[in-house]
This record gives sequence, structure tokens and C-alpha cells, in this order.
Amino acid sequence: MHADGASQLPNPLEELSLNELRQRTSMKWRTHPDDVLPLWVAEMDVKLAPPVAEALHRAIDAGDTGYPVGTAYAEAFAAFAAAHWAWSGLDVDRTAIVPDVMMGVVEVLRLVTSPGDAVVVNSPVYAPFYAFVTHDNRRVVESPLGEDLRIDLAVLEETFSRIRHEGRGAAYLLSNPHNPTGTVHTLEELTAVAELANSYGVRVVSDEIHAPLVLPGATFIPFLSVPGSENAFAVMSASKAWNLAGLKAALAAAGPDAAADLARMPEEVSHGPSHLGLIAHTAALEHGQEWLKALIQGLDSNRALLGQLLAEHLPDVGYKEPEGTYLAWLDCRHLGVQTHQSSGGLAVVSDLAGPAQLFLDKARVALSSGHVFGSGGEGHVRLNFATSPTILTEAVERMGRVRP
Repeated sequence: MHADGASQLPNPLEELSLNELRQRTSMKWRTHPDDVLPLWVAEMDVKLAPPVAEALHRAIDAGDTGYPVGTAYAEAFAAFAAAHWAWSGLDVDRTAIVPDVMMGVVEVLRLVTSPGDAVVVNSPVYAPFYAFVTHDNRRVVESPLGEDLRIDLAVLEETFSRIRHEGRGAAYLLSNPHNPTGTVHTLEELTAVAELANSYGVRVVSDEIHAPLVLPGATFIPFLSVPGSENAFAVMSASKAWNLAGLKAALAAAGPDAAADLARMPEEVSHGPSHLGLIAHTAALEHGQEWLKALIQGLDSNRALLGQLLAEHLPDVGYKEPEGTYLAWLDCRHLGVQTHQSSGGLAVVSDLAGPAQLFLDKARVALSSGHVFGSGGEGHVRLNFATSPTILTEAVERMGRVRP
């Protein structure tokens, strides 16, 4: 989404104080003690967008808390996609409601792969890709990102070729935009991906949960809009852009040549989303655009602020501005994070969670450790900058006072 023009709404990231945030009972604010500033899990420090809150209040006042049904969510997403991405190809008849994006990914992978088949991912990548895929008895095969944190098409082709020579089925689980790097894939990159996937008989499943959170300077491209994506899938949700993770609802969409596969999804999957979740997500997509515009302006400001703060307080930390999401991928390998052996031996490199553990222990700032994102993540941390400028400033200043 492009933030065309200035929003008339206040910055949603500046509406809650630290004391107010500490009253929350969600994972972000209950995992660590009160002296820790939590910039880890992907929750935003915002109030609900007013149209979403109003829709939920109406439903609760009416006792409308039954089972989910219907296509209102898909229709809202189709209208949003047409308005914000100039994509009119989201066909409501080729969609299915699913509990959340990761459960939707698992259900789609079950349709197009068998136990033991390979699922290719671009590491470092969203940690649950590994857990959910392997739990369902598929094997994760990494195709690492390039040094520029973009898809390395040559490596991807080599990976596809190697897997297909094994004679097993394969799928490619794409993070679009990419988590944790914030890379927004271009039309050219995604077209090349589709060509490779078709050449090697690999089915693409695109996780597009951060799609509405593309920041100024980049453009989101729905994977199903690119040439050659006709047999692919996308799984999308309003949860990240409007902070609705606790209100479960997502949408699986199929390209025209994948419609028959999607039709095989078990009917009981549609009972997983929350009815209130569908109401909230639909309201966000239909009526929350102005709030989203204000949010993106705030995230864009925080993105720049983070760069300034790091340059001042942690100049040895590598930071490439993300093009989308509210997640920053920080390279801490030059900080020299070390521990000392208790026996008095030579200094040794800290455990895999070294930088994140250092900042938690010494700065009381919680970040996500890079090692959980797979190969290429060691020595990195992921920082969530969807918070107030005040909290972000305090966190980086604390981090800057820490030395290994």
C-alpha cells in the first residue's frame, strides 16, 4: 500500500503510554518482567482501529458470537486488493476461510504434497515455517537468501533441481513480503520464481500476511497476480496490519489452475476461524484504510528513527532499512558477543542466541534471536519497531550502553 497524502488521523503508535501497555495480557507484554522493553514478537503497540472496535462492539452487544460462515471476508479482501494493489484477480470463488495464515499454509501444503516431500524456504525466514512444516511430516529444505537479503534465483533453481532429481514432490513456501528481513519482492523477481517453479514442477504457496504493510518506496505484488502463478496459492490475513492476531481469521486463495486442489480442503477447516475474527478482519479491510495510512506513516517515521538511533548508539550493527513489515533485521556479528568459560579458559563465542540474550540480560530489551530463523540468522536479531518513538528511543539507547 502506498501512503498517498497525509492521514488526518493521529499516529496510532503514539496513543498508548508504556504504563498502559504494561496492562496488556498478551504474549508480548507477559513473557518478560516489567523492567524489560519488549520489541520481539510481532504485536503492535496500538489501540484497535475504531471501525474494528465498533464492529466488535456491535457483534457483542447483539450476541453475534456463533459459527463463522460466508464470503464477506473474501469480498472485502478482493476490494482491498483492487484498490491498493490494482489487482482484480482475487476470485472469491477460489478462496477458503482458514484459522490463521500458518494453519492455512499447512492445510494447503497437505493438498499438494505428501509426507516426506520437500518444502523449500528462503532462509533466514519466519521461524514457524520450520516448526509447522516439520510437524506435518514434510521436510524443510533451505534455499538461502543472497547477501543483499533478496531471493537468490540461481540458488533457488539449484535447490529445485536437486529436489526434483530425488523424485519426490516439492512445494515452495514464499514469505511475501519477507519476514524477518522486510524485503518486498519485485514483479521481476516473482515472475522469475513462477517460471522456475513451473519448470521444475514445484507448487508455490505465498504467505502474504504482511502485504498491507509495505512502506513508502516499495510496491507489494500479490504472487497470484504474476504470470505463471496460475497453479499457485496465497494465504493472507488482516491480522498483522491491524493487530488482530488474537482474533483468528485468514484466507487461502488459489490460482485458476489450483482451484480443484483448494476444493479438496476439508470442510471442517472452515470452522477454525473465529466468527468475531471474521467480523474484525472484514471491518478492517472495508473501513480501516485511513487508520492503516496513519499507521504506515508512523512506521515509516520509526524506520528512519531506528536508523538514526543505531548510527548513534550502535554503529557496528548492520541495518538495511526494511521495505515492508515493521520488523528490522539487525546484523550484530561485529559486536564481538562473547562469554568466558567458568574455568578461566579462553573467551569463547556465545551460544546461538548470543546477541539477543546479551540485550535481554544487560539492556533489558527483548528481541527475537536470529538463530531461530534458520541458516544465516546466527549473530542477528529481529527488532519490532511498531511501538512509540519514545519506547524505541529508550530501547536503542539501552542497547547502546551494553558491551559484550
